[in-house]
Amino acid sequence: MPHTIDTTPAGGPHAGRPVLHAGPELDQAERVAVMVHGRGGRAEDMLSLHRALDVPTLAALAPQASENTWYPQSFMAPGEANREGIASVHAVLESIIEQLDALGVPSERVVLIGFSQGACVAADHPARFPRRYALVAALTGGLIGPENTDFDTLQGDLQATPVFLGANDPDPHVPWSRVETSAAVLERMGAKVTIKRYPGEPHAVNRDQVETVRAMLGG
Repeated sequence: MPHTIDTTPAGGPHAGRPVLHAGPELDQAERVAVMVHGRGGRAEDMLSLHRALDVPTLAALAPQASENTWYPQSFMAPGEANREGIASVHAVLESIIEQLDALGVPSERVVLIGFSQGACVAADHPARFPRRYALVAALTGGLIGPENTDFDTLQGDLQATPVFLGANDPDPHVPWSRVETSAAVLERMGAKVTIKRYPGEPHAVNRDQVETVRAMLGG
């Protein structure tokens, strides 16, 4: 019987929104990818990426943001405008991870993948909720916080979680310097980071990013 993921208890604007499922049943999958869409995007966009990855043993769960946006301003904006949305999406991801664990899918079999705004969430979540993950892939994104954020306050052990940070440069939304900072922070926290820069590429998921993620999944 298919398992339904319900994020209502997470609270905030993104709680209780649809979580789309593709691939094997959750308790039968080798790994489950929680896939976070970008600003203005939809959960369906990430299921397209799941199809492109073409890893038959990988299930996908794609949560949907309220009004298609996880937080209203830049991921590096100062002030409080982003706080509610960011707290809610982190709570949604934790709710999904907890429900997967209850189904017998521990975090070391959970993959976090995001693009753009979703990539920022995917990079930020393991830094705020450190544990062993199967893989973290942030496709043009980085840790969330203003320019002067002291990321040294982030503590915890990522237990050799493989992390892929692949970003366009220059990019209209994500400065390369934040990608580099994110790599350094996640490495300090125990991740095994692969970082790739794509000069002159458009703000979109590119073929090399897909192939890199597939290879890191062993596909």
